[in-house]
Amino acid sequence: MNMNEMLARTPLYDWHASHGGRMVDFAGWAMPVQYDSITAEHQATRMVAGLFDISHMGRLRFDGAGAAAFLDRLVTRRVADLKPGRIRYGLVANEAGGILDDVLVYHLRDAAQRSYFLVVVNASNRDKIMRWLAPRLSAEQDVHLTDVTCDWAMIAVQGPRALELAQPLVEAELASMKYYTGCETRIAGHGGIVSRTGYTGEDGCELIVGSQAAPGVWQQLIDAGATPAGLGCRDTLRLEAAMPLYGHELTEYINPFQAGLAFAVDLEGREFTGRPALATFAADRNLPHRVGIELPGKRVPREGYPVLFRGRRCGEITSGTFSPTLEKPIAMAYVEPAAAAPGTEVAVDIRGRQEPGRVVALPFYKRA
Repeated sequence: MNMNEMLARTPLYDWHASHGGRMVDFAGWAMPVQYDSITAEHQATRMVAGLFDISHMGRLRFDGAGAAAFLDRLVTRRVADLKPGRIRYGLVANEAGGILDDVLVYHLRDAAQRSYFLVVVNASNRDKIMRWLAPRLSAEQDVHLTDVTCDWAMIAVQGPRALELAQPLVEAELASMKYYTGCETRIAGHGGIVSRTGYTGEDGCELIVGSQAAPGVWQQLIDAGATPAGLGCRDTLRLEAAMPLYGHELTEYINPFQAGLAFAVDLEGREFTGRPALATFAADRNLPHRVGIELPGKRVPREGYPVLFRGRRCGEITSGTFSPTLEKPIAMAYVEPAAAAPGTEVAVDIRGRQEPGRVVALPFYKRA
């Protein structure tokens, strides 16, 4: 049995495998890392529209009268006041204030106007979050959780022409939807969910459709002009946009304030898991925190490489790449406060040789 036969497959696996997708193991799923070249797919997304299979992301549905209050006690961002049609980025923290996962919380209504919540979690954390939820759900009488990950596909259309290419398939008017909103609608004649969300730094939308409908929707978007893109360029795109990735910039040993995610923590007027610890971290200015670093040369800093300030180690790279848009090496790192100000000259130890770098404000790239 080869590797791909042992991994979970998205509803689009057969398309990827038959169209040159280089398949890799990502969080237990067989996923395409690239089709053409990472740079070509990256540039297609920045210039027109990239098409990403993100069906591996966990999707957990919460029904019941107590769902809003239940999630409000678990997520660092306030959920109780989230209106139908709105989506909120938040974090799930442990009691010590470390990040268990970063999530999107959707508040939606179905065709009968019944309210429910959809929580999108990272593929690598889906099983962990389900185990973490189990004892908390057991004490609830009016909250029902359904893991719908394998019942639906999720497709991201990202880029300056993304909405234009997706609109003919979607009944909802995409241009009138604000960022971080979503709704149930018809997609290529099938029931589904559309949201104005993404992870590339570009405009666009994400479509959730039934597994059987997904290949047809995918092909129609390609026929309209979207370029299939893999995990490789998804990583270069999100890094340019300074979007943190779980397991790199976010872990159970990093708190949201270090990560620059203070906006995703609502401390006032509510209690939730990890709040006491986070209230303490909010005032702590002594911990390493996330910064951007640009290098003038061609050598790329990678995860784990030491960052040096005035001749001594002050931090560590968490993600690095050669930026196709900026045409230079870029990285995110956690460094001591003394080395964190934009403009600070640092060095990165790349396999024993110190390469000069400079701390810069994030994000590296912001769309016009």
